[in-house]
Amino acid sequence: MTDAATPPRRKRTARFIEIAEAAGVSPATVDRVLNERGSVSAATRARVVAAARQLAVPRVLPDTHHGLMHMEVLLPQNSTPFFGRLNLALQRSMQMLDKRIVMHRSILAEDDHAVTEAILHPRYKRSGLIVTTHDTPRIRDALRTVIERGEPVVTMVTDVADVPRLHYAGIDNLCAGRTAGYFVGRLARRPGRVLLLCSRKDYRAHIDRIGGCRAQLAESFPELACDSTAVETQDDPDRCYRAVVNALKQDDLVGIYNSGYGSPGIEAALRKFGASGQVVWVSHEMLDLHRKYIEEQTMDVAIDQDPDGQVISALQHVLHACGVVEDAPPPGPVEFRIFCPANVRRSAYLPPSD
Repeated sequence: MTDAATPPRRKRTARFIEIAEAAGVSPATVDRVLNERGSVSAATRARVVAAARQLAVPRVLPDTHHGLMHMEVLLPQNSTPFFGRLNLALQRSMQMLDKRIVMHRSILAEDDHAVTEAILHPRYKRSGLIVTTHDTPRIRDALRTVIERGEPVVTMVTDVADVPRLHYAGIDNLCAGRTAGYFVGRLARRPGRVLLLCSRKDYRAHIDRIGGCRAQLAESFPELACDSTAVETQDDPDRCYRAVVNALKQDDLVGIYNSGYGSPGIEAALRKFGASGQVVWVSHEMLDLHRKYIEEQTMDVAIDQDPDGQVISALQHVLHACGVVEDAPPPGPVEFRIFCPANVRRSAYLPPSD
């Protein structure tokens, strides 16, 4: 018989339901995690334990870490200097990780098959995924599949549309494009035409940058016009050269915004036509070559997206989802930086190649 003065014990199932609601899982999953029965992903286990801790469940909670945790970073096979800097940033950050965390880095051909295979079929039990990829329906479907499995996914550098990823670790590319449009408009010496060079039209980052620049020019500098379609360059210097030469032949070019690389082609075209320093040029990333162009006053502004900051943001969000990092990291985008002749640094951005 229960003493009338003693409140009845709450049933375990009632507490499990509360934890399940807080963690966004089923009560059966809560039972498997708290009683350490069955197979549950690291991210789900971390959510359940965090919810139980928040609800002050009066029991000993299981350790959220079991053996090695395998994380994966998927990057495109891209030889531009920015990805050289991104790889160096990854190497530096990976050296600071706990030894229980194994970080795998895969460099993939930029095609749907290679990327979707790597997303869907990892070679080990993966606890989290960081991915930089182009945006196509097949890739979106693959990401949705692993997210539905409970795997935390962070997009880095460029986002993927309509996918419920955990976080986007990158700059606000629309805002970066608007910033480029602002500088082109403020620095242009006369009314005329602005050439928009888009690196890749299948990457969300470049679409947003070009759209932001176009919007800022239309809103704030109506005396400057740009073509309805940006020139896709694939970061190729020869394509950039031809596009700039064709624009210079029309004798009304006052500005260039390049959303990616291919800078040697732009510089060569400006030099050939004697337009260096006469046409405003805004581009992306602080690189040793861009420092040279800025110091020579050929390039006016470089918008840098801070690869170290992107890697740190991506790792913090994945590790927090897996219960390794306790405090929630900042939710917003990585801040980008603006470089001009007054603030470029003198040390190398990339080590010399062998």
